[in-house]
Amino acid sequence: MKIFRLTLAAALLTAGTLAATSAQAQAPLKIGYTDVQYVLSQMPESKQIESQLKTYNDQLAAQLKSKTTEFETKVKDYQQKSGTMTDIVKADTEKSLQNLQQSIQEFQQSAQQSLQQKQQTLLKPALDKLQKNIDDVANENGFTYVFNSDGGGSPLLLHAPKEGDISDLVLKKMGITPGAATPAPVIKAPAPATSPAPAPASKTKTKTKK
Repeated sequence: MKIFRLTLAAALLTAGTLAATSAQAQAPLKIGYTDVQYVLSQMPESKQIESQLKTYNDQLAAQLKSKTTEFETKVKDYQQKSGTMTDIVKADTEKSLQNLQQSIQEFQQSAQQSLQQKQQTLLKPALDKLQKNIDDVANENGFTYVFNSDGGGSPLLLHAPKEGDISDLVLKKMGITPGAATPAPVIKAPAPATSPAPAPASKTKTKTKK
């Protein structure tokens, strides 16, 4: 589930480890690991998050499309009428188009940040739930540490025996039947279908000395 990578890098379930209790510290060391992406992809919350993110993304994309269409319409109108405009009106129109173009660029940046914040907000309950169940499975099965073996990005586990994988145990703990992970679509920040043409630049006359 690629959409989770943005927040997992920061959250990563307390750096992918569980602190050992004093009793565990005295017991033989037992290390387990889990594929966080695999578990998240099978949680019911995953589809809900994808659906909500897509809806939010579509709303931002619609706003951006409206702004882009407005800009392109005004540019076309300027190009058709510029020959009959006075210098003052032409300069004022060009400045207005440049401001509108800058507004579109700023909206694209804020939309990207807004989408990421929305994703983090939606993910938090799922990550908290996952953390709790990892804690429970680790305590019930005597694991001192649990690492994240997620193959994407920078995994915290490079090699381990299969019997140390507690991913299916965590899923069963949540009442989910383990199965093959289903890749989720990547949610991208909204972008216009075609980039708006640059606003006409003002032409200033300079006097040359004779």
